[in-house]
Amino acid sequence: MKDIETITYTEGELPSLAKSLLEKYGKDKVWAFDAPMGAGKTTLIKELCHTLGVEETTSSPTFAIINVYQSPVGEVYHFDCYRFETLADAYNIGTEEYLDSGSYCFVEWPDVIAPILPDDTLWIKIEIIDGMTRRLTVRQA
Repeated sequence: MKDIETITYTEGELPSLAKSLLEKYGKDKVWAFDAPMGAGKTTLIKELCHTLGVEETTSSPTFAIINVYQSPVGEVYHFDCYRFETLADAYNIGTEEYLDSGSYCFVEWPDVIAPILPDDTLWIKIEIIDGMTRRLTVRQA
């Protein structure tokens, strides 16, 4: 995997960051978010959804595993794979169908399902710099 871009940002910069990411990488429909607990995966995904025109309230799908949102560009799928223990858990909910749908799929905790992620998945690594600042690295295979 190669690093394409690294960006340092604060929460106040999320609207412009989301807009910039979608302008640059919006052709890629599956985005995998790799970050420790509390780094801001869900917060960034909420802003991406808002930028895509999702009007409903977005939230972490930790217990639902997947949230489906409507937007002007079609459905947006938000996965939280934290509770998956094996790849079979992903198969059991039809994850591949969502990933192959052509719709945006934002995946938190993607490690377990990495074997079934498309080759052109955009990987977003978020690192905590301090209480207010994050470093985001965009990667592709």
